[in-house]
Amino acid sequence: MVFDWLTPSHFVILGLLVGFAIAHSGLAALRPWAEKKIGARPYRVCFALVSLGIAVPMIIYFFNHRYDGLTLWDVRGVPGIGTIVWILSAISFLFLYPATFNLLEIAAIQKPQVHLYETGIIRITRHPQMVGQVIWCIAHTLWLGTTFTLVTSLGLILHHLFGVWHGDRRLTARYGAAFEAVKERTSIVPFLAISQGKQPLRWTEFLRPAYVGVAAFVGLFWWLHPILIDATSNVAW
Repeated sequence: MVFDWLTPSHFVILGLLVGFAIAHSGLAALRPWAEKKIGARPYRVCFALVSLGIAVPMIIYFFNHRYDGLTLWDVRGVPGIGTIVWILSAISFLFLYPATFNLLEIAAIQKPQVHLYETGIIRITRHPQMVGQVIWCIAHTLWLGTTFTLVTSLGLILHHLFGVWHGDRRLTARYGAAFEAVKERTSIVPFLAISQGKQPLRWTEFLRPAYVGVAAFVGLFWWLHPILIDATSNVAW
């Protein structure tokens, strides 16, 4: 049959991605209301538990089914491709977890707040998580080359593109003209605002402890990567 390669796992990962997108973006939209009802810290804990409760099984499922479907290309034996993939993956994490995020607020140790940042990586792009996710998807789709990975990557990118619109909409509702001014001085496309002279690039702003943590995490993940793949293969999912 022509579509024998279209395994059920393609639809399962899409379902997980849609569920994650609804939960993640839906809870983000409810933040102002929820913080008034239960407080900022309990909201952050609930947000994290729901997001991780979907994300962790989804990551395990991706690991276990990454080679499903049709193999569109196989470049794993091409010299230098592995290095390129790892470099892109490391760069993606620098965008996915930028130093502009207060790690203590993420963990709800400090009271979580909404901030209007215009320094560090925000000078490069106003939506670093989206850019990081796109880079991650490009790297892993290049390396794996399967339709399952392509479907996963397209789903992740579409969710993050929606997040760009959704995030700007929420910040506009919260800050009004102040955020419109930030939008004017920043860009979604990486380095566009800098190339237009709207932003300077100040490398000293990247010398922050959070980036040391991200760099350490990338190194740790590189070391743990084969162990994690082996561990997830023992999960019947």
